[in-house]
Amino acid sequence: MTSPTTVSIAGSTGSIGTQTLDVVAAEPDRFRIVALGAGSSVEALITQAKAVRPEVVAIADASRAADVAAGVPKGTEVVAGPDALAAISGVADVCVNGVVGFAGLPVTLGALQAGRRLALANKESLIAAGPVVREARRTPGAELVPVDSEHCAVHMCLRSGIDPGGRLPRAVHRIVLTASGGPFRGRTRAELADVTVDDALAHPTWSMGPKITVDSSTLMNKGLEVIEAHELFAEEAGIGFDDVDVVVHPQSVVHSMVTFTDGATIAQLSMPDMRLPIGYALAYPDRVATPLGPIDWAQLARLDFEPPDREAFPCLDLAYRAGRAGGLAPATLNAANEVAVQAFLDGRIRWIAIPDVLDAVLDRHDGGTASTLDDVLGADADARRLATDLVEERFTA
Repeated sequence: MTSPTTVSIAGSTGSIGTQTLDVVAAEPDRFRIVALGAGSSVEALITQAKAVRPEVVAIADASRAADVAAGVPKGTEVVAGPDALAAISGVADVCVNGVVGFAGLPVTLGALQAGRRLALANKESLIAAGPVVREARRTPGAELVPVDSEHCAVHMCLRSGIDPGGRLPRAVHRIVLTASGGPFRGRTRAELADVTVDDALAHPTWSMGPKITVDSSTLMNKGLEVIEAHELFAEEAGIGFDDVDVVVHPQSVVHSMVTFTDGATIAQLSMPDMRLPIGYALAYPDRVATPLGPIDWAQLARLDFEPPDREAFPCLDLAYRAGRAGGLAPATLNAANEVAVQAFLDGRIRWIAIPDVLDAVLDRHDGGTASTLDDVLGADADARRLATDLVEERFTA
């Protein structure tokens, strides 16, 4: 009998982490959780540890280490501190990175540098530190399978054209990322002037954390995914930023598409269920046996597509701007966005001011290359300081 695939989950108490546990629970003979990690959600982490009995539990908040150690099953190793999540990234066959935001970068690098498969749901680490992550991906044994539904879909579509020698097709014409449109689809910029936090968090399709949900409402989530798609697939598919399109698809059934040079388009379809891309990443190159997001074709009445409203949602073009600039511009944009989104969630700026903050930060970005991790960390810190100052000086609600 084949040994089960071992799995570590960084960000286990969040949306991606809890859904990963669902996938593993559905096929317990195939997958085994050996490590769990969270930032500060001690009670939820202890409950998970009691249920799956991992070998290691990590808590980033060092002040809560004793509480975790007292609550987890006897014999469970506890690691704590700012490096704790990265410490569990290389202990399993597959590491699921479900950490939110730039904080997920050490987990991404840790898994790849350990030569493991990284099931990546943390797009920010790839966007901000693309060249550094690119180098880590060259580690023998390292493998990156995207968990974002859009990039997982592109991954599937590209590999449908693999030739018998295992080479990816070089005849890719375009990658098309689909966007639900978020809670504000169809509204004009004027109509968005006074939307509230509750309005922005009322996503019509997906259940996600607050930061990602706000990003979806501004279309920044899709803009970041454009940069991510370029990082993931540009080299193997032979495409540039002009070859990555975004189309609004409110049903969220077509998760993304690849168009080839002969005009054929291959799409991946399923009902909205993040467990499907998680299962795909855990089992790759095989598939899980549990149906996740199957379509009832007798009930699926229509599939609609429309172009994004770039005037009402300028964050999309800001992401293209940063991606084309390259270097440290994506890291700068990502850091400024995290600051601006948190300021909106805290009630300090209006939703409509988020792209204004980002635009102002990018205007002051002076270039630079992302050659080392220190370069990326420096650009991230500088952009956060600048964005924080701008929020206080110019954009406070």
